[in-house]
Amino acid sequence: MPAEVTERIIAVLSRVPAGKAASYGTIAAYAGMPTGARQVVRVLHVYAESLGLPWHRVLRKNGAIALPPGGGFELQKALLQAEGIEVSRSGRVDLSRFGWSG
Repeated sequence: MPAEVTERIIAVLSRVPAGKAASYGTIAAYAGMPTGARQVVRVLHVYAESLGLPWHRVLRKNGAIALPPGGGFELQKALLQAEGIEVSRSGRVDLSRFGWSG
C-alpha cells in the first residue's frame, strides 16, 4: 500500500485533465509538498503505467519535456499534441496557455 504522500500525489495526478499540463512542482504543491517535485517523478516512475496516470501531462517548471530524445521525448510530445496541446519543436509547452490550475 502506498504511503499517504504517495496517495496524495496520485490523487492530484489523476485530476490533470486532457488538454492541460502541469509541472512536477505544481503537482507536488497541490499534494501538500511544495518542495516535492522529485517525489512526483518517483511516483510517476513507479505507478504511471500500473495506475494509468497521465504521466505525459507532467513537465518541467519551464514547460519543457524532461525525457530525452529517443528516451520517451517523442512519445510524450505526440501524446500531448493528440490532446490539442501545442508543443514547440524543442519540446516546450506554454504553461500560461495550457497549464492546469487545479
